[in-house]
Amino acid sequence: MRYATIVDGAKHRLARENESGDWHPVSDETTLRDVIEGRQPSGYGDPVSGPDFALPYRPPTIYGIGLNFHDTVRDMGWETPTRPYLFPKLSSSACGPFDDIVIDETLTSRADWEAELAVVVGQRARNLAPEAAPAAIFGYTAANDISARDLQAADGQWVRGKGLDTFCPLGPVVVTAEEIGDPQSVGIRTWLDGNLVQDGNTRDMIFSVIDLLVYCSRHFTLFPGDMILTGTPAGCGDFRDPPIALRPGNTVEVEVSGIGRQRNRVTAPPS
Repeated sequence: MRYATIVDGAKHRLARENESGDWHPVSDETTLRDVIEGRQPSGYGDPVSGPDFALPYRPPTIYGIGLNFHDTVRDMGWETPTRPYLFPKLSSSACGPFDDIVIDETLTSRADWEAELAVVVGQRARNLAPEAAPAAIFGYTAANDISARDLQAADGQWVRGKGLDTFCPLGPVVVTAEEIGDPQSVGIRTWLDGNLVQDGNTRDMIFSVIDLLVYCSRHFTLFPGDMILTGTPAGCGDFRDPPIALRPGNTVEVEVSGIGRQRNRVTAPPS
């Protein structure tokens, strides 16, 4: 099943895709967050032509995972981690798949892209056993974990560097777990101004989706709607020679196989 939040007139409405590829908005006020929590709408209305996809929902908690691809670790020249490298990504950083990424160059001059598969938690979970972890997954979406490398380096911890507004485009859709099937065989790609800069696959992960769910639930209670960003493949801009940073005027596109493609313009803050 594929769900999205679409702009329907003056409202944002939950919609579901049918087998023909048509998107049908709900006939009530049910949201995607409601569906993730187990509440179903009373029904769906007529299909919408050319739906305008918005932020699928605002996750209550976003857990980021760093250094989780073998090629990324080689790219950065770091040692392979022995346990997941975990950091918080602020809920307020989430934005839609076609919203502007706003970069204030008075705050950061080294904003970078990170295309990722994001896991949507579907049930309350604590101390998950590996065999129980798949049942805790509602589905998956695409994420771009925008990162201000200079703020990360200056602070030593990553709240500012990862948490600025619009630094987490999500979507365009949330795909339920059974439709994705094996999360360890998913392509991830990024284009900057039309040029392919990342081309990886989740089979290169150091810690699998199940590993990450088990690890996170060992330390925290996971709740429906929480999201785990599972790491990015090689090709980020800051680790290139010479480095490349996102600048107002760029367009960055992220595609995760089976989910779809985001397309975000990079803009300066409004004056």
